[in-house]
Amino acid sequence: MTLYQPFLDYAIALLQERLDLQPYPIPAGFESKSAIVGKGKHQDEVLTTSYGYQAPKLRQIRAAHVQGGGALQVLNFVIFPQLNYDLPFFGADLVTLPGGHLIALDMQPLFRDDSDYQTKYTQPILPIFEAAQQHLPWGGDFPEEARPFFSPAFLWTRPQQTETVATHVFEAFKAYLQAYLTFVDQAEPITEASALQETEQAQLRYLRYRAEKDPARGMFTRFYGAEWTEEYIHGFLFDLERTQVAIARE
Repeated sequence: MTLYQPFLDYAIALLQERLDLQPYPIPAGFESKSAIVGKGKHQDEVLTTSYGYQAPKLRQIRAAHVQGGGALQVLNFVIFPQLNYDLPFFGADLVTLPGGHLIALDMQPLFRDDSDYQTKYTQPILPIFEAAQQHLPWGGDFPEEARPFFSPAFLWTRPQQTETVATHVFEAFKAYLQAYLTFVDQAEPITEASALQETEQAQLRYLRYRAEKDPARGMFTRFYGAEWTEEYIHGFLFDLERTQVAIARE
């Protein structure tokens, strides 16, 4: 079993238990993709598998799981709320490369500078964040331009030991996801037109930023080519603009 398979298995089982989970369409050609990388004894198969779900309050729940041997394991797991809820995004980037582990875990806010929003969605998870930090110290610099898209409970760490990922990171992942689903349970739909517009714009800002700056772009391009990669990013991973255009045409 690969390093992040237990994370994915846990998440799907929990979502099935807590939500009325339905499939989310994955465009043809993206369910699974493999490539052979390296040469000779260092040759490896890289397999990328995609998962997509939706639920009444959640527009898209999706995962990209990359398995490329011991030195390349990635799980990108993101939950996007429906546009008529002010829920944050759930974001987990779990990355193992030859140089080590990179872990980013957060409930990414729609409105970073809104104190009421932070009281509602960040304050309740600060104890989880603080408990995790005892075992998972701050991972150092990350881009200044990214800061508006992360909460004060952003868990960013670079564990030295694989065992730390399998234990402390896994426990933090479970706790964040459980807390997120509690927020989903409590969420009430937005009805006011101006608030709906602000929420939609905030979602689009986040998706555009993530699609433009996706750190996996270089990796996927190397494995599968630029055309597949751009279509994967815009047509599945961050597909809100595409789906809005499709709805508008109907």
